[in-house]
Amino acid sequence: MDGRRTPVPRRGLLCAAAGVLLPGAGGCGPDGTQQPPDRKTRSGDSDRSVRGAVLPAAGPRRFPGQPVQIEHGPRDRPRVALTFHGRGDPALARTVLAQAERAGARLTVLAVGSWLDRHPGMARRILDGGHDLGNHTQTHLDINAMDGTRAYEEIEACARRLRRLTGSIGTWFRPSHTRHATPLVQDLARRAGYPHVLSYDVESLDFTSPGVAAVTRKVAGELRNGSVVSLHFGYRDTIAALPLLLTEIGRRRLRAVTATELLT
Repeated sequence: MDGRRTPVPRRGLLCAAAGVLLPGAGGCGPDGTQQPPDRKTRSGDSDRSVRGAVLPAAGPRRFPGQPVQIEHGPRDRPRVALTFHGRGDPALARTVLAQAERAGARLTVLAVGSWLDRHPGMARRILDGGHDLGNHTQTHLDINAMDGTRAYEEIEACARRLRRLTGSIGTWFRPSHTRHATPLVQDLARRAGYPHVLSYDVESLDFTSPGVAAVTRKVAGELRNGSVVSLHFGYRDTIAALPLLLTEIGRRRLRAVTATELLT
């Protein structure tokens, strides 16, 4: 120590144990594991930079051996992915993110483009928490019912928002108003830069507001290794059920990871 105070950037700290630059993440603990980001660094900035260099968020990945439309991950590994449709009251969304981070869980958020237009800071907030951020169309209408031109614009318009805010089109595409994309929508997603469409094998039905017990029972009853769970921001039942679900995931010795981590 020479007594001089050297400024250290809050974003993009170097995790020495991993040897990887983690843009927007927190620091590293004594054991080298990534820690949750400092809450003071979570802002509405759309600029992801370290020492002035723009660092784009992670983009889509191709997973050889996986179908174009992915419903679940490997069944032989104790991991699950909790995925959230990104729209609704941003205050409720921030509560969900904070709950997950306290439990050491990472989520996958498929954001609606018009929601990001109204709340651009949410893109940064999601990424700063170590979560996946993806594309859930621009206006959240029934994409399978659209013609090719309109459906492609729904995908591409949201991709443009994500690129503007994060430097990337996002990690995944999920179609709106449907569990499964038609072959046409799958082709359009690939054309827009998404090798895979992210579906799910566990539907929480939280958007029907059935009550906390019903959401918890539905997910816990269907959850297994490799599951991809569909949940939604903007519903208080989800906020109340999430800590119970995270406890159940831990009790079963599963890990809640991003969809990218689930497939990696």
